[in-house]
Amino acid sequence: MKDYRKEIEELVLIVAKEGASDLHLSAGRHPTIRVSGDLVPIVKKPVLTPEDTLGIAMEILNDENKKIFLEQREVDFSYTPTANVRFRGNAFFQRGLVGIALRLIPMNVRTLKELNLPDRLLDFTLKKQGFFLVVGPVGQGKSTTLAAMVQVINQQRAEHIITIEDPVEYLFTSERSIIDQREVRFDTKNFFTALRSMFREDVNVAMIGEMRNPETISMAVTAAETGHLILSTLHTNSAAQTIDRIIDSFPGAQQHQIMTQLAGSLLGIFSQRLIPRVSGGLIPAYELLVNNSAVSNLIREGRTAEIDVMIETGSSEGMVDLNRVLAELVRSGEISADNAFRYAINPESLTKLI
Repeated sequence: MKDYRKEIEELVLIVAKEGASDLHLSAGRHPTIRVSGDLVPIVKKPVLTPEDTLGIAMEILNDENKKIFLEQREVDFSYTPTANVRFRGNAFFQRGLVGIALRLIPMNVRTLKELNLPDRLLDFTLKKQGFFLVVGPVGQGKSTTLAAMVQVINQQRAEHIITIEDPVEYLFTSERSIIDQREVRFDTKNFFTALRSMFREDVNVAMIGEMRNPETISMAVTAAETGHLILSTLHTNSAAQTIDRIIDSFPGAQQHQIMTQLAGSLLGIFSQRLIPRVSGGLIPAYELLVNNSAVSNLIREGRTAEIDVMIETGSSEGMVDLNRVLAELVRSGEISADNAFRYAINPESLTKLI
């Protein structure tokens, strides 16, 4: 019988050595890592058999997650093979075989400066209440950005911070603030229950790993209205799309109420992408919507189609247009023009800037 503990330990060392962000394990393929956005097979490792992927899954899952995995055929989990390495993972079945995807979570929370993110985000960490969202497609650094913002609050303000995640990703050490981290299924039943309990836990700041349903969104917005700073994420492509997604997740009869609540409680929406650098690695490009009176009116009146124009013309209000960031990255030689157009939401507008 193979020593799957030793096998995963060797793969973890390769992930660390190669600076990879992800590790993929699929039956019939070599173990594969993602480096600077590209998938690279580890050819010195043999092709994995169905027994291998099942054996590794059983090695890295705890008893509770094994039960969920075998019953529901998929499970999110965290995995800490050594004291200084941590992964967020998902195990799943495909064509009757086991697949595993592991995302490396750095043990140290990087600063906004280290992440090449704008200082403007610091302004939102000073807020006492309101709703701030970091959005973007899967794998674009949303959790890392939120972690950096939470760490700023932790270091600079004496607050009670709570994180609600599935699974817990970055591990924080309380500094000026008290930080409690709750993992769905282990520390709380679900996001909604944890958010509802927050009102009795003297919480100042809450970081919600993901808003998955209308009930969670509604509770988060209510919390933002009632003296809490709420930070969260959504898998959307832009600020305008994020607002539409939130509103559209509610039945028609409730949409007017959520528009009114969102118009009043939203602080801003930060949309980001990680783009391959010419020199290697990845660099973020981003869009920032700041909620002012004009944006608030557009949300309240359902005129979200006009939000993109507000961002393009709102630099004096602290807004950041994605195309301007992309154009600047091209001019400075950080990214190629091809990649700029590949990641642009409005390529025609980008053409005028490059």
